[in-house]
Amino acid sequence: MNSHQKIKFSCFTLEGLNSFATVLYFNYLYFFMRDRFGFDNKHNLALAAFLGFIYVFAAWQAGKFAQRRGYFFALKIGFSIMAVSFAAGLFLNSAPGEILAAACVTIGMCFIWPTLEALVSDGETAAQLPRAVGLYNVVWAVTNAASYFIGGTLIVAFGFKIILALPLAIVLLQLALAFWLQHHAAEMAREALNKPVTALPPEPHRPASPKAKAFLKMAWLANPFAYIAINTLIAVVPGIAHKFDLSPMLAGFICSLWCFVRLGTFVVLWQWTEWHYKFRWLVLSFAILIVSFAAILMAPNIYALIVAQIFFGGAIGLIYYSSLFYSMDAGGETRGEHGGIHEAAIGLGNCVGPAVGALSLQFLPQFQNSGAIAVSVLLLCGFGGLVSIWKTAK
Repeated sequence: MNSHQKIKFSCFTLEGLNSFATVLYFNYLYFFMRDRFGFDNKHNLALAAFLGFIYVFAAWQAGKFAQRRGYFFALKIGFSIMAVSFAAGLFLNSAPGEILAAACVTIGMCFIWPTLEALVSDGETAAQLPRAVGLYNVVWAVTNAASYFIGGTLIVAFGFKIILALPLAIVLLQLALAFWLQHHAAEMAREALNKPVTALPPEPHRPASPKAKAFLKMAWLANPFAYIAINTLIAVVPGIAHKFDLSPMLAGFICSLWCFVRLGTFVVLWQWTEWHYKFRWLVLSFAILIVSFAAILMAPNIYALIVAQIFFGGAIGLIYYSSLFYSMDAGGETRGEHGGIHEAAIGLGNCVGPAVGALSLQFLPQFQNSGAIAVSVLLLCGFGGLVSIWKTAK
């Protein structure tokens, strides 16, 4: 394995570990806050909005920081902040304390994702980039789905502290790997420079700049709206579990289905690239997202919940994949900053969706589905924006 391959393998390892740790913590944080401090859907949505608000600005600035100060240094900063925050969370016994710890974990995480996105795409040709982005998506989606699926079982076996203790152990391992990577980075770079240049396959056709910019704008618009749906859903899963009398373990089994569908979608999109720069795929996925999101939150039974998740996972998969691919495809030498913008867009969705849901439940408590309807209307506005960008670019 040469130096370039070592860097890539290490980055994918960090990515998989980070996905597992953060999903275990954040997806089950809302169960923890419900059971320990009596949080209902409104409180959990408000918490999700608060963390999303932090993520918007922290991810944007962290992406710039990584571009300016170096990727491996940014990784060390991020993992250090997360480790301290997880450790503090283990010993805090108040709702404000746990919220503060979650906010600090969020800030630390913002140094990780934009940096890893840039690292896995750096040094890749236009022909190699789709494969690199595809592998990146598959790796985090695998560990994401696995973590969500088994998280409830871990809680039943070890208690809620496991959502802090296990991520802490994982982050400490990641921090050690980041130090190792930085120590060997200079040697790896020298080896890469001395590697003989081999003939590259012909570059694939790249769309004209205006069209590429239009797709980048559409993807950056669509992705936060996808996360409006995702983070709203995750925050109210404890409420869905209560509605169908599901334990955290059963909720993890059933409500993680869309994550596995998203994983399957990533694999398909990785191998099949005809969707690149095709508007119909992006607009279709957005339409399915709106319908399936509302269907999940208003599902009358478990079977409807399962079917809706299948469509939801497929739509989320294509929207997220589009956003990251178009960001990295247009990123050039500023992929760290573009990765930060990509993650900041995620944070915007993480904030706005739950905020709208929480406000709806606050001011319209008499309507059981007011939150679901309000967020669905918000998604429709995003759909209109997507079509508007496309019409302007044509």
